[in-house]
Amino acid sequence: MYEQIKKELYAFHSLSSLKDEELYRLINSVFIRQELEGNINVEKRQEAIEQIFSSIRGLGILDELLNDDSISEIMINSFDEIYIERNGETKQIEKRFDNEKHLLDVIQRIVGKSGREVNTANPIVDTRLFSGERVNVVLPPISLSGPVVTIRRFPKERIVLEDLIRFGSITAEAAEFLKRLVKRKYNIFISGGTSSGKTTFLNALSDYIPKNERIITIEDSAELQIFGIKNLIRLEARNANTSGAGEITIKELIRTSLRMRPDRIIVGEVRGEEALDMLNAMNTGHDGSLSTGHANSSFDMICRLETMVLQSGVSFPLLAIRQHIASSIDIIVHLQRDSLGKRRVVEISEIVGMENGEIKLNPLYKNESGKLIKTKNKLINIEKLNMYGEKDENQEKAK
Repeated sequence: MYEQIKKELYAFHSLSSLKDEELYRLINSVFIRQELEGNINVEKRQEAIEQIFSSIRGLGILDELLNDDSISEIMINSFDEIYIERNGETKQIEKRFDNEKHLLDVIQRIVGKSGREVNTANPIVDTRLFSGERVNVVLPPISLSGPVVTIRRFPKERIVLEDLIRFGSITAEAAEFLKRLVKRKYNIFISGGTSSGKTTFLNALSDYIPKNERIITIEDSAELQIFGIKNLIRLEARNANTSGAGEITIKELIRTSLRMRPDRIIVGEVRGEEALDMLNAMNTGHDGSLSTGHANSSFDMICRLETMVLQSGVSFPLLAIRQHIASSIDIIVHLQRDSLGKRRVVEISEIVGMENGEIKLNPLYKNESGKLIKTKNKLINIEKLNMYGEKDENQEKAK
């Protein structure tokens, strides 16, 4: 039925020139002309009109999926193969696009609204929807199964640290500890695997940045939600156009931000040669800076940072790179997503310098039998606490 109506619409009308209300009226009139209104009740008829309108002007079945707040991820493997993640569980759904052309049309609407391009010459693009969802698109010939779209969603209600405590993602004690460190300008790096909740956790920690500071956020695709800070500058990287010109990298944005007199710099994710510039920022008067990175553990994050710095082409010896990391980052918070889809903090470690040429970690909280447990180790770097007239509670208990 829907295909029959759409064929008539496309055959006799220039739909792009119509306003939304005109398109609605036109779809309704086609229903009447084909005498379909008698075979469908008012509610179902309106639903059908909405579905046809969405397939022409909106994002097709994506509109329906995006209106479902319980869906956290949408994975389109081809026009007729769609998976969703709900409550940590991934499953295939029966819904599908009409054909590959329909899916390609929807992709172009998504990408076009963000001012980016995707085609056979530029078959991979990262962008976002107007409502903030992260979108990754891969087209043939790179994708052998047809156009592939992955949409990462974020909760409409912003998650705060108290929510994470309630969800069991972190203990109240560990959360209070991290609050103090954020307020006292400790440089914190959040590590974890894909979909482990790094961005959500970074957003939650940012609530404890003093509101009178000047903050600059730098992202590949804007996702951070920093609230309550008026002196906030948001920068977003830009891909090159089809001619290979116009690219603005995270590396360039970090360097530019240093000339903008920030109190802190927040980099959404470090994944390449920009790691060196991020470390430089942390080590040159921008205490309290925050960032995230992909890794399987706190120690693995250090190894990955070493590799990223080497990718920048510097000729520093490995020992010098390790010393730079050790003097730049104070705390690493590692997150993990378990087999049931639950995201939680599994390690909080302090970087305490070098020992025998290796960066030394001081584990402060560790995961034991699925619970985040405080270790017997004391916070060693308490200079920033002392600067504000505070003393670490571990040191107090030791007296």
